[in-house]
Formats: sequence, structure tokens, C-alpha cells
Amino acid sequence: MSTYTTAWKSPSNIALVKYWGKKPNATQIPSNASISFTLNNCATSTQLTYEEQESLEISVLLEGENEPSFVPKIEQFLKRISGVFPFVLRGKYTIDTSNSFPHSSGIASSASGMSALALCICDIAMEKGLLTEDKFKETASELARLGSGSASRSIYGPMGEWGEHPDFAGSSDNFAIPYSDVADVFKDYCDTILLVHKGQKTVSSTVGHGLIDDNPYAPARFTQAQDNMTKLKAILKSGDLDAFITLVESEALTLHSLMMSSNPYFILMKPETLQVLEAIWAKREKDGVKWCFTLDAGANVHFLYPQADKAAAQAFIEEELAQYCENGAYIHDEVGAGAEKVI
Repeated sequence: MSTYTTAWKSPSNIALVKYWGKKPNATQIPSNASISFTLNNCATSTQLTYEEQESLEISVLLEGENEPSFVPKIEQFLKRISGVFPFVLRGKYTIDTSNSFPHSSGIASSASGMSALALCICDIAMEKGLLTEDKFKETASELARLGSGSASRSIYGPMGEWGEHPDFAGSSDNFAIPYSDVADVFKDYCDTILLVHKGQKTVSSTVGHGLIDDNPYAPARFTQAQDNMTKLKAILKSGDLDAFITLVESEALTLHSLMMSSNPYFILMKPETLQVLEAIWAKREKDGVKWCFTLDAGANVHFLYPQADKAAAQAFIEEELAQYCENGAYIHDEVGAGAEKVI
């Protein structure tokens, strides 16, 4: 019986056109396409030791501490991907994982975590001769999707696109593709994550996705998202920051409006979230800066600005925005190159 050890570091991502809703009677197939900036500093590092044996055994360490609560989700993930690699249900897994950011705080920890694990499993499949180099990242993205939809996009930098769309050649509902046809300004765009609330969310993304099925606004939303993908493609190529701001902020607020119009309805924003948004709007109105926000499924705010404005934008964070963050906490990040192999 062989033993394999591998490790990958995979980043989080922040969607610009949002994924919220899955097609019925399918496993992790999105109702609309989405596209995201791949981040650089917010990442999950995962080391996997896999020992061949007949039964399935899983142990998980998070930040060096035993974390049995993760085991059921990983077991479900392995069952889902066993259609691709049957060997995954026979073995002893020791998973040692750590995040550079708070878990379940709206910074897409499931995206970085599941993509890191998927990459480790693809490494083992390569060593077993079950996967070729040319299909490695595509397969890793497909496996990651089965763990967390947005995880499919974290494999690639500077951007990942997931979901079939006529304007994105090679796009698929089953895996993400890298996207890099962007103006220089977007290749190293900055994202400071303002940690308004570092605790766990009151409603998980999995539950939230399920509630969209009965949302009366869902059909119009799916059409809007597909249209916004086409618009954003042109914006990214042209470097039009005004159009970028309008589309990205609209997408963020649309995501949260879907939560508020679900049954049962829920709100993941906090009062401080709105104070941050209003401060950004006021700054833009007063000084004409090209800074904006987006939101993920949580209370935290992703404050987006060009690399050329880094000093001024970060001074604004210190002077105006940090007061709305829990214990003044925030994480400076920027667009990154995607996942990387550690060992």
C-alpha cells in the first residue's frame, strides 16, 4: 500500500459578476456565468497525506487543531468526485490546512479550501497515472466545483470565468477557465477586504443558493447576470473604470437584494457595511476617485482601487474606513496569479 504527500496553496477570489443560484436536478451547475478577480494574499495552504487502504478514514487539522466538524463536508466532497476518481473513497486522509484569513467570514474560505484540496487530489491522481499534465488544471477546477462552486475559479489567475457563456470561448458549466484579456489597470488591481464582521455568517452560502429557487426575481436575475458578463468583458478590455464601478457595485447590491427577497428572507450585511458603502460613495462624489466596492455573501466589504492609487486609497482606509471594521481589522490584497504547488 502506497503513501502520497502533496501540498498546494490556493487563493480566494472575489466575483465581479456574481454566482447565486444552481440549476435544479444537477450537482453544482450554476444558473448563470460568473467571473472573478483571483486574489493573492488571502489563501488556503493544504497539505494532504493519503495512505492507500480499503476503508475511508479522514482527519482534519485546521490551524494545527483537530477539526472534526470539517469531516462530513470532505466526505461528501470525496463521494461527489469518486465518479471521476474512484480511488478517493479508499484511503486514509490526513489533511493539514490553514487560512491566511478568518474562516467563514465572507472571504470565500470554501473557494480557497476546496480548490487547494482538489489540487492535492489531482496531484495524487497524476502520481497514480490517472491524469495527464494537459488536463490537470481543468480537472482540478471541475473537482473544486463539486466542493464549492466558486472554488472552480480559484485555480487560475489573474481572473477565472465559470459557467457557459457565448461570449467566453471554451467556457463551461463544469469547470472554470482562465481569463486574462484585460487592460493593464486590471492586471494588478487592489482589493482591501474590510473585516466588518469576523464571525460566522448567520446563513451559509449553501442554504442561500437553495433559497433562490423560489425567488420571484430569479429568472430576471439570471438574464441580467449573463448580460453583465458581456458588458464586463468589454469593460475589462477597454479599462473603462467608470463603467467598471457602475457594473461591479450593481452586481454586489443585486446579490444582497436576492437574499432580502428570499423566503425566508435574510440579511448578511451589518450596519457598518452600509456605513462603509456610504463613505466610499461620499469620497467618490467629493474627490472624483475611481474607487468602488463589491460584496461577497457576507458582511465584509471588498474595497477595489487601481494600483496607481494605492497610497491614497490606503490612507483613506486608515482615516475613514477602519473605524467600521471589527477591531480595526482589514486585509490588503491584490490580483494574483492563481494556485501554486508547495511540495
